[in-house]
Amino acid sequence: MYIIAGLGNPTKEYDKTRHNVGFAVIDRLSDRYGIDVSERKHKALCGRGAIEGQKVLLLKPQTFMNLSGESIRAAMDYYKVTPEELIVVYDDISLEPGQLRIRLKGSAGGHNGIKNIIAHLGTQEFPRVKVGIGAKPPRMDLADYVLSRFGSGEQKLMDEAFQEAAQAVAAMLTDGPERAMNHYNTKKKTEGQETAGRE
Repeated sequence: MYIIAGLGNPTKEYDKTRHNVGFAVIDRLSDRYGIDVSERKHKALCGRGAIEGQKVLLLKPQTFMNLSGESIRAAMDYYKVTPEELIVVYDDISLEPGQLRIRLKGSAGGHNGIKNIIAHLGTQEFPRVKVGIGAKPPRMDLADYVLSRFGSGEQKLMDEAFQEAAQAVAAMLTDGPERAMNHYNTKKKTEGQETAGRE
């Protein structure tokens, strides 16, 4: 079994904010594969089903972003899932809006949700799909930026990115993460945007 965890913040207040792109991708997977993500368990909304023949648990932690690891660790312990069988989907300010990047391991890169997951798992080695939300505007507080919503001009681009990220997750399950990386990590990088510290 694989656990596909999309990161975000619960409650209507944070619905459709930049920090909740992980939830949006889980919603796309839920719709595409008919998996009901409404069961309250493991401090999350979750649902079991299959993606391209692979058993999965779709997970939307309800702990708030900074405590995402509590929920994910609880689900992994319950289903005896290894870090290699976990895929985390989340927002990344170092990528242009809508750009995807698959990674098999790496540091938190300043993302508090990932930082908490690493702390609870005791390892940085778990697959992830990063969805670009763009860098914050100058003089704007980072917390205010990630908790803001996409403008009308960005929303169509992001909707396409959510669908593509859902496809990337399915490809990781069927073709393996390395082949999925080769396919989905092909968009040109902005110079200097992927530094060793953010890997």
